[in-house]
Amino acid sequence: MAPKSPAKRILAALNALDIASGPIGRLEAVRDLREAAEELETAQVEAARKAGATWHEIGACYGLTKQGAQQRFRDVRNETKTTPAASKNKKTDQLA
Repeated sequence: MAPKSPAKRILAALNALDIASGPIGRLEAVRDLREAAEELETAQVEAARKAGATWHEIGACYGLTKQGAQQRFRDVRNETKTTPAASKNKKTDQLA
C-alpha cells in the first residue's frame, strides 16, 4: 500500500483530533498533524525552487531574509543545489 500524501495525512490527523477521547490521543493527533504539515511545507518549498523561485521570494513568505529561508530549509537547499535550475537560481540569488 502506497503511503498517504501529506494532505491526506493532515486530514486524517484532523479527524483523529476531533474524535480523540483523551489528552494523549489529541497529542498524538497533533504530532501527526505537525509532521504531515512539515512534510507538505518542505515539498512545496522544493517545488517552488524547482519552478524558479528564489530564496529571497521564499523567505518573504515567512518574513525571513534569504539567508533565514536557506537556514530553515537547509535540507531542501542541499537537495536542489544539484539540479540545473537550482544552479541558475543560485546565481540569481547571489545578485539579489
